[in-house]
Amino acid sequence: MLMVMPIHNIFADIPGQLPEELTQTLLDRKSIRVERIVSQGHISPEGSWYDQNEHEWVLLLQGSAGLLFDGEDEAQWLKPGDFILIPAHRRHRVAWTAHDADTVWLAIFFE
Repeated sequence: MLMVMPIHNIFADIPGQLPEELTQTLLDRKSIRVERIVSQGHISPEGSWYDQNEHEWVLLLQGSAGLLFDGEDEAQWLKPGDFILIPAHRRHRVAWTAHDADTVWLAIFFE
């Protein structure tokens, strides 16, 4: 039986400085995982690509970021409210995130 979760706030408990991007699993069930990701100027390491087995629907809640897809020359700019569906195995990387504000993502992974 699924239990009611206590109320949380997506913008709460963000550390002032993050040496690494913060990824927190908010919900993890058989066929779906929901994560909060917080970036503070973080990017994907040069030359590395995400190549996931799952589809990823991601919503940018706060800040700004650039997503670069393998084979494309320029990163796509995301601002608050923008969302994108990234199919499984579509290679991508975070080209940049805002340095002057927390960039908060809501990512939903599914098969």
